[in-house]
Amino acid sequence: MSVEELGRIDVVRVRAENPGPYTLSGTNTWVVGRDPAWVIDPGPDIGEHVDAVAAEVEARGGAGGIAVTHDHGDHVEGLLALRERLGRPRVGARRYAADVRLGDGDRFGPLAVHSVPGHAPDHLAFVCDGACFTGDAVLGEGSVFVSEDLGEYLAALQRLRRLPLKVICPGHGPPVWDPLDKLDEYLAHRRERERKLLEALAAGLREDDELLDRVWADAPDALRPAAAVTLAAHREKLLAEGRWPQPDGGTPAP
Repeated sequence: MSVEELGRIDVVRVRAENPGPYTLSGTNTWVVGRDPAWVIDPGPDIGEHVDAVAAEVEARGGAGGIAVTHDHGDHVEGLLALRERLGRPRVGARRYAADVRLGDGDRFGPLAVHSVPGHAPDHLAFVCDGACFTGDAVLGEGSVFVSEDLGEYLAALQRLRRLPLKVICPGHGPPVWDPLDKLDEYLAHRRERERKLLEALAAGLREDDELLDRVWADAPDALRPAAAVTLAAHREKLLAEGRWPQPDGGTPAP
């Protein structure tokens, strides 16, 4: 199924022209509903992108609010410009420039709020009529880097998996029309990384570079810094679980 199929649930994607290793084909801004419409992730501060989002919202009867999944620049740089263009609607976010501070279980207009920390500590996902707007927690293709709280990130994916989802609308990449399969893929991917990491540790590897060479050998050079961040998140999880080796060769008490 294609992006055009989103029209059946009154969702449209406006993709920014900021492609790159971390943004894939560009950052997705999503516009949901009408009279009023709701914006999810304003995207970068690129004039043409802000114009396109504003035009879509205005054609749908104006803005009810702007929701932010997380405060990385490629998702929020255009927020202030877009907010001014749209008549200063409310902004809902966990922390960034928020008129309404959102947390797990809240609602923001038609959007149900779900906490999905991991890629960023303030990361939220929004669900409306079976569409899950995942920001960078789940992408349309490839995997994401996890900066912290890997255990809670995996638990949050499990919670999303229990919802009656029709489609994942990610921060980058195409919509995902098999959301359960995609969430299972993400969970399996993290389990596989952990298995390889434990094997590398059992073989005596300890330095970041050698662990990255062994466990993240498939990561392109441009994404090696992101792999290093994810390695640190795996380390913190294994330390908390008592499964990261100590310098004396033992493992810490769980």
